[in-house]
Amino acid sequence: MGYIVKVNGTSYKVEVETMGGSAQAMVPRLRIGEAGRKVKFVETVLRDGQQCLIATRMKTEEMVPILATMDRAGFYAVEVWGGATFDAAMRFLKEDPWERLRIFRQHFKNTKLQMLFRGQNMLGYKGYHNEVVDRFIDLAITNGIDIIRMFDALNDVRNLESSVAAVKKYGGHAQLTLCYTTSEVHTVDYFVKLAKTLENMGADSLAIKDMAGILEPAVTYDLVKGIKETCKVPLELHGHCTSGMADMVYLKAVEAGVDVLNTASSPFALGASQPSTEVMNVALTGLGYQTDLDPVALLEIARYFRPLREAAIDSGLLSPKVLGVDVETFQYQVPGGMLSNLVSQLKQQNAEDKFEEVLREVPRVRADLGYIPLVTPSSQIVGTQAALNVMTGERYKMVTNETKDIVRGKYGRTPVPISEEIRKKIIGDEEPTTLPPSAFAEPALKEAEEKMKDYIRQPEDVLSYVMFPQVAEEFFKFREEQA
Repeated sequence: MGYIVKVNGTSYKVEVETMGGSAQAMVPRLRIGEAGRKVKFVETVLRDGQQCLIATRMKTEEMVPILATMDRAGFYAVEVWGGATFDAAMRFLKEDPWERLRIFRQHFKNTKLQMLFRGQNMLGYKGYHNEVVDRFIDLAITNGIDIIRMFDALNDVRNLESSVAAVKKYGGHAQLTLCYTTSEVHTVDYFVKLAKTLENMGADSLAIKDMAGILEPAVTYDLVKGIKETCKVPLELHGHCTSGMADMVYLKAVEAGVDVLNTASSPFALGASQPSTEVMNVALTGLGYQTDLDPVALLEIARYFRPLREAAIDSGLLSPKVLGVDVETFQYQVPGGMLSNLVSQLKQQNAEDKFEEVLREVPRVRADLGYIPLVTPSSQIVGTQAALNVMTGERYKMVTNETKDIVRGKYGRTPVPISEEIRKKIIGDEEPTTLPPSAFAEPALKEAEEKMKDYIRQPEDVLSYVMFPQVAEEFFKFREEQA
């Protein structure tokens, strides 16, 4: 038998089981689903879903026809920008990422637009001056972004301060992120304390970013419950299906009280991407939760993206390596976007046979560098260094400048101090800095304006050049040729 019970104003669905046939033995059992509690969804197919599976090669013109349907599907927000999409738009697709954002804003009349932002690193791979961070966030919000999810690859909160200040200044929603990883220091208590620190910094909401898909159901429940008991702002979960755990993790997160889930339309879900939007919606509504999603619209969206997936498979852009379950991800912790790009990089070097060996080297490099979380830009730094270690046949025979800067402290504090042995092997007798990365960044806007004065069509072009000088200049020249 089922009943709706109100406790302190909240409705719960209760199932009553009869044990032994005795009326006195009827025991009320609270189902996992809290009747009436709403779970919200952020759809990722336009950004992280395609980034993880096809290395961000989806063109704007391929997205536009389905945007109106997505706008009425009932998403809390749609992730449309940031991450690798900015660089890839100019580098590979010869598109203006700012124009893409404006097109999205025109079509999404009722839905919030969300982006991923790397704090002091913005959308690039190094720390930028505070004036650059401020200007970028100003223009991102002006062009249509509502929610800016900010993270730091090392969970060094100093790298988020200028971003939060700018988002508040320009009226955006500041979502601060915990980059989930495991090590001797990355306990549930560590992340709960970090969440409280981020809330105190001014977060409008918090996000758990499980970029490698290594969260386990039991840990998820304790982590979400701990954060919800400690913090008052809404909590969002962003995971990946790389290890096969994500669907179970999402259900335990909802059970523990998470407010928002990140999912992808089924053609670009699973594998290195997020759980399926449609499947998660069916699962949660069947458990007694409410969502705002329109199942008919979700089906229409999936049917639209299915041919794009098939075309990516036929062309080889969608590799089988990013589609399956890989339980070894618990060991090497490679995030979805890094996985697809690593496959692409090794293919370009005719070294695909080294893929498994490079993956095994990744956790060794990560441990050497202080157990840093693997998320852009640290994932690329660790992945490239792991590849060099394998390709040269000797660990740290060749060392990238980015790896050296991690050891120098120029990306921030590592979770665990780097050993003296590794430090000397990589940077010799140099002393690491204790200053925040912003201390080493130079103002760059005026110089960029002067260098690109013959190509600049809009204020946004200056920021494109500051983050990706070579790529942006090539794009600007291409744009002039097409005019």
